Amino acid sequence: MSGRMKPPDQPLDARGLRFAIVASRFNHEVTERLVEGALECFAASGASDVPVEWVPGSFELPLAARAIAETRGVDAVVALGCIIRGGTPHFHFVSTETASGLMSAMLETGIPISLGVLTTDDRAQADARAGGAEGNKGWDAAATAIEMAALMRRLEKPAEDAGPL
Repeated sequence: MSGRMKPPDQPLDARGLRFAIVASRFNHEVTERLVEGALECFAASGASDVPVEWVPGSFELPLAARAIAETRGVDAVVALGCIIRGGTPHFHFVSTETASGLMSAMLETGIPISLGVLTTDDRAQADARAGGAEGNKGWDAAATAIEMAALMRRLEKPAEDAGPL
């Protein structure tokens, strides 16, 4: 079953917000398309100068995402990668620890980190999610980062200035 996210109530507006992308080189044929999708979303939403930092694999994404969140003055980070199931339990260890590490980094820094790491059974599923029949999950991860950055900015305002949740 394929799910779709409900569109935000307002159009995405990334103007005045700062973002960064951290991406895995492993399965780079897929990940590069995810990065392209994320950059297209940011550009369409008014963000500019979004840097991309590359790490060896998805397992390294949490450390890099945390460092970027702590040192780059960004409003959100997008973590992109592709983990394809193989014949050993390695898939489970990498995917679970990557997601857990990104969540920990987000909670520890208070900076949204969007999980754009594909976890698929095979390359065909990955291709479908990286610009194929199921869209581009890099775009979706960037859209999530924009929405969360805007929410966090609203939540930082005093209650009388914040407007409705």
